[in-house]
Amino acid sequence: QVQLVESGGGLVQPGGSLRLSCAASGFSFIESNYVMYWYRQAPGNEREFVASIASSGGSTMYTDSVKGRFDISRDNRKNTMYLQMNSLKPEDTAMYYCRAVVRNSYWGQGTQVTVSS
Repeated sequence: QVQLVESGGGLVQPGGSLRLSCAASGFSFIESNYVMYWYRQAPGNEREFVASIASSGGSTMYTDSVKGRFDISRDNRKNTMYLQMNSLKPEDTAMYYCRAVVRNSYWGQGTQVTVSS
């Protein structure tokens, strides 16, 4: 059974940084074909794509609003995906979710990021 557990959210001032983690179990980063994603959902808004990373070649994609500020990465030994978020803005405030597509689609429970002075 695939499980995803996010961590690293919190309250940060505008211009600050946070690193989110998504610890995966039930499949191996090294042995599996997958795409892993970060999504976010602000109150009253639909859940939106933030970034993705693929098992094949480690190719990455970002939504335009975070390009140059966010960096998605993975640690194959730890079976963990990360989202380094820099130059945070109030509009980045949202619940951030990890998603894995490996045979099926799986979601984590989310971690809250609040950017406010």
